[in-house]
Formats: sequence, structure tokens, C-alpha cells
Amino acid sequence: MNDSRFYWARLISNLISPPVVWAVMIFPIAFREAESQGQAVVWALTYGVLVCLLPILYIAWMVRRGSISDIHMRLREERLRPFLVSIGCTGLAWLALRLMGAPSVVPLVAVVTLVQLAVMAIITLVWQISMHAMCISSAVVATGILFGLGPALLVSPLVPLVGAARLKLQRHTPAQVVAGTLLGAVVTVALYTVAVA
Repeated sequence: MNDSRFYWARLISNLISPPVVWAVMIFPIAFREAESQGQAVVWALTYGVLVCLLPILYIAWMVRRGSISDIHMRLREERLRPFLVSIGCTGLAWLALRLMGAPSVVPLVAVVTLVQLAVMAIITLVWQISMHAMCISSAVVATGILFGLGPALLVSPLVPLVGAARLKLQRHTPAQVVAGTLLGAVVTVALYTVAVA
């Protein structure tokens, strides 16, 4: 898989991976809701460190130990423990953001992440779907809900791009990519709808 024909797919998979997407997405949301830039940065970094950085460090440690084949966890059996760590860290992020008095939409981002991780962990027990596809479709839908149709349309090409990359690398089947895309969109819409109801 080191063939240069796969370079673009590896690049996309690394640059638009779930931790990167989540870490980037939280900043405009935090700045939209905060009363000051400092407040926004603190909220975004709290989410980013707990939801993105700590699980990545855990996965990197597991790869170094040889317990996981690579950071993208190509084997379904490798994913359960990292999912549990990510769920725990995301739960802490939600609690921390609530205790910090962040407006409801900021900890709601943690709730959306938490539910997606939990659903993915359950699905992983019997099947493997694309977390990359789930994450980017969720981000596009959240962009539409929070920032409007224009920005959502601007980032929407990332959904098929990520799907194509995962298929090119043969990490997922078309059904697994479609399932991840639908899961990301449905969970995001459902949770934001409940939150504003």
C-alpha cells in the first residue's frame, strides 16, 4: 500500500481523519458562542485535548506496543479498546464544558461525538463501518445547522472525497462507507433537533 497511486488517499485519510475534523470543527463553534476569544480558545482546547489528543496518544502507544497494526485500526478487533478510551475522554469533555459554563451548543458537540462513538463501538462488535465517513458527514451537517446552507455546501465535497479515499485504500466496502455517512448525518440531525426542541 506504499504505491504512489495511493498517496492522495493516504493523505486525505490522514488530513480528514476523525480527530482532525473534530479538533478543527470545535473552534468556529466555540468562537460563535463565546463572549470573548480567550473563552472560546479555552473551550475549544478543552474539547480538543480530551476528545482528540488523548485518544490519539493512546492509539499511538498501542501501535508502538504492537497491539494495533496502525493508527487507522484496519482490523475490527483492534477498535474496541480505543473506542472505550475515546468514549471516556469525550464524557469528561462534556462534563468539563458543562462545569465551565459553556453555552449548551458547545457541550452538545461533545454529546454528538459521544453518541457517535458509542454507536460505532456497538456496531464494531459485529461489523465495521467507516468512522472517517461518519465524522465528515456529521461535520458537514453540523456546519449546515449552525452556520447555514452556504458553508455546508462549501465543505460538502469532502464527504465523497473521504469516501473515495477509504475505498481506494481498501479499508472499507462501499456499504461500510455509506453506512458511516448516514450514521454521521442522522445522529447529528437527531441530537441537534432534540436539543432545540
